[in-house]
Amino acid sequence: MTKNKDDELAALKARIEQLEEQAKPKPQPSREEQERATAEWIDKMHQMRERRMAMATPPSVVREFAVLPDRLVKEIALRDARAPNNPAVIPQSQRVSRAPEKSSTPGYVDPRPLRPPDGVAQADRLMDEQDRRDRAELARKLGKGNG
Repeated sequence: MTKNKDDELAALKARIEQLEEQAKPKPQPSREEQERATAEWIDKMHQMRERRMAMATPPSVVREFAVLPDRLVKEIALRDARAPNNPAVIPQSQRVSRAPEKSSTPGYVDPRPLRPPDGVAQADRLMDEQDRRDRAELARKLGKGNG
């Protein structure tokens, strides 16, 4: 044999060994490794879904917009998209100044005085009127039963 044929034969043998190595069955991962890989994949998919839903419009907004005319919804979206979101861009006339007053005791706020919640006076009047009506009805029933 010539040198070229010997080189060609050696290359073919090396290629056969390489293919045989690739054809050998790979060892199966253990049950624990499979479960860990599955858990990692599930976690990865969950995180992907969470990121996607963080950008989604909440169902409550979709329901509220469903009753509005399309033109109004588009105007709202366009207005919000064009609105400045940097405080430096908002004109001084539109800024709300909420500068706290300087205090000798920072962090301390005078407690608000205790008082009944709003609407209690109206509820008291309603209950008094219902009590008066109940007493009148009871007196009528008792007077009717005795007579």
